[in-house]
Amino acid sequence: MKKILYKFKNIATSLTSLLFVTIFLLTACSSDNEPTNLQQIVKRGTLKVGTLFGPNSYYLGATGPRGFEYELAKAYAESLGVELEIVPSYTLNELFPKIDNGEVDILAAGLSVTPERLTKYRFTPSYSSISQKLVFKQGREWPRKIEDFSGSLKVAEHSSHAENLLALKAKHPNLSWTVTDEFDADELLLEVLEERIDFTIADSNTLAINRRYYPEISVAFTIQQPKPIAWMLSKKGDDALLASLVEFFGEAHHDGTILTLEDKYYGHIQEFNYVDTRTFIKAVETKLPKYRPLFERHGVDMDWRFLAAISYQESHWEPHARSYTGVRGMMMLTLPTAKQMGVKSRLDAEQSIKGGAKYFLQLINRIPARIKNPDRKWFALAAYNVGWGHMEDARVITERRGGDPDRWVDVKESLPLLKQRKYYKNTKYGYARGDEPVRYVENIRAYYDTLLFLEKDKSIEIEAEPVVEESSADVN
Repeated sequence: MKKILYKFKNIATSLTSLLFVTIFLLTACSSDNEPTNLQQIVKRGTLKVGTLFGPNSYYLGATGPRGFEYELAKAYAESLGVELEIVPSYTLNELFPKIDNGEVDILAAGLSVTPERLTKYRFTPSYSSISQKLVFKQGREWPRKIEDFSGSLKVAEHSSHAENLLALKAKHPNLSWTVTDEFDADELLLEVLEERIDFTIADSNTLAINRRYYPEISVAFTIQQPKPIAWMLSKKGDDALLASLVEFFGEAHHDGTILTLEDKYYGHIQEFNYVDTRTFIKAVETKLPKYRPLFERHGVDMDWRFLAAISYQESHWEPHARSYTGVRGMMMLTLPTAKQMGVKSRLDAEQSIKGGAKYFLQLINRIPARIKNPDRKWFALAAYNVGWGHMEDARVITERRGGDPDRWVDVKESLPLLKQRKYYKNTKYGYARGDEPVRYVENIRAYYDTLLFLEKDKSIEIEAEPVVEESSADVN
């Protein structure tokens, strides 16, 4: 009898232990799946942010992680005094469960604030707005309104595009489309270009970036007017976390953080020119291989592609290019500048590239050390075009108008004012066509971004060719 009771006691003890282990594991799992609060984030020292791979949100560039959402999330993490941990996804189907199960604290992925999402999640204050465009490949019949639309339309599953189409169908019963979890919005643009589908929908910011690489993408019409985008939180989340984010976005709007990031990622690509973009891509394929070794040789201190972008803006990679102002060659140097840089013939491609690189680095070194990149590069580029004296005048005007003279996004607003007498009459160097350096900088930034992309695109190879030296006397 004692043996039987002893066995029952052991069984009970084992069951009790098993029960405690089970409860502990369930509690641990439950706590992992619970939305974290602000105190927990600060205590563990990391902010977990879910986002999407892509040029708008997060990607790995040559110098490390990049992306509008990444940099904004990093700024928020720094404001909390914690490290940023990015948890990227490939699709929305992967992304949303991460906030639902507590794997991440917030979602930062350019997400539109939609009625359906508002029933399930909370959002921070909006930091931008985007519209939705129906896009197709150039050469197809152009639908001007939704009633004209016919053909295959595909959008990403669980996207705001799919939600908007459902709303439109109530007014347009014949509207049809398919959804996919296999492709994201960027990949669907390629599906259109490869003519595997006729149409897709793209957000305006995504379209602005991608048309620099794929100029054949055409916009049929705006299928949804601008709507706010914001970061997403769980409805079960902490009020203190939301309050912290409200404060952060208020400050980010006030101190220019968001404005600076918008300029960095989108400021140079707002206006799209099909002919210019197509011509540049063709020049990359046909002209650049001849001169690439020279850009690589003399562009080591600034990235050869950046030097090549400057040269294309200056001369379209034409060694004998000439301007009505008297500048000549691949880098369009003036005679005085060429002599200072040791250039004997501005028409010699290598001498011009070497002299231009040397001159640009001198301009970089003239800029106050407190101005950091990328603004430092933009200031130097503008000075390459208009001269450092006029840049100083524009910075003075910026400060007088209450802007930051050390920030490109503010100074580029003041540069065009150098054409107005009421502004330039009180400057040291006087009148200048200040709108030209603004376009100049934005063009070079766009060319540089396109070169970076084309180098990564395996379908377009940029292979260097041997350089044939040209012997030409600079007669001017």
